[in-house]
Amino acid sequence: AENGPRLLVVAEQAKIFSHRGGNITLPCKFYHEHTSTAGSGTHKIRVKWTKLTYDYLKELDVFVAMGHHRKSYGSYHGRVFLRESSENDASLVITNIMLEDYGRYKCEVIEGLEDDTAVVTLNLEGVVFPYSPRLGRYNLNFHEAQRACMEQDSVIASFDQLYDAWRSGLDWCNAGWLSDGSVQYPITKPREPCGGKNTVPGVRNYGFWDKEKSRYDVFCFTSNFNGRFYYLIHPIKLTYDEAVQACLKDGAQIAKVGQIFAAWKLLGYDRCDAGWLADGSVRYPISRPRKRCSPSEAAVRFVGFPDKKHKLYGVYCFRAYN
Repeated sequence: AENGPRLLVVAEQAKIFSHRGGNITLPCKFYHEHTSTAGSGTHKIRVKWTKLTYDYLKELDVFVAMGHHRKSYGSYHGRVFLRESSENDASLVITNIMLEDYGRYKCEVIEGLEDDTAVVTLNLEGVVFPYSPRLGRYNLNFHEAQRACMEQDSVIASFDQLYDAWRSGLDWCNAGWLSDGSVQYPITKPREPCGGKNTVPGVRNYGFWDKEKSRYDVFCFTSNFNGRFYYLIHPIKLTYDEAVQACLKDGAQIAKVGQIFAAWKLLGYDRCDAGWLADGSVRYPISRPRKRCSPSEAAVRFVGFPDKKHKLYGVYCFRAYN
């Protein structure tokens, strides 16, 4: 009582859902216990937003505000600001959501010697897909795995994203890196080569491995894209180099693996024609299983990494919106 009312920070929602390219508000308000006032007026209010990492000793600065001073950090620069719909509103607005924005955020309000925090999770709608390079399975260390996902218009998936994908039916026997440095894989149909046929379905955990020396596949995550994904109608089949040039001539670029997965999962894209993608793989997306086109399940079918100079296929292109 001698020190005045205690500062309380509250997030009205623990989870917020959005998608890449969207704008969202992470809710946060502050009060004084036993009163309805936002502040005592004797100290300036300082609001600090940080992003929590898997290393709980480390936080990434996102945004700080105190009085008229405002500062945003890193990739958030120019994309974040406080909503300030009322004098006790510390909610953070994030514009043009990026894949890397996924995760948990901490709102901290400081007034004099008092402070309190609230945590909000930003979830993105999207798709998790397993990825291995042309070299074959188990050829990526952690840093190479991160780059491989980025090159395919995606980011390395988190455990929560892989778990949600498993609950939605993802079944994959090859172990892959996740963003926290662990190696795991999702099994919905237990069988002998994948932990044993008498085991229960679940996400199998290999634990944490050396990020430099250990080599596995990777699970990538991608979300909506700002552009048009399409199969290029062309009079003849193409080599890889011809496919790249055909997309460029059509005002587009050869599509990436993350883009075909996003179009399939989020837009229901369905095409029975195998086509080149940017990494040199050949795939095709089936949303409506049917004879000769993935009869048993909806999936992005993987043909392989054919000889780029001699094998002939169609091509999937991507044209970004300006």
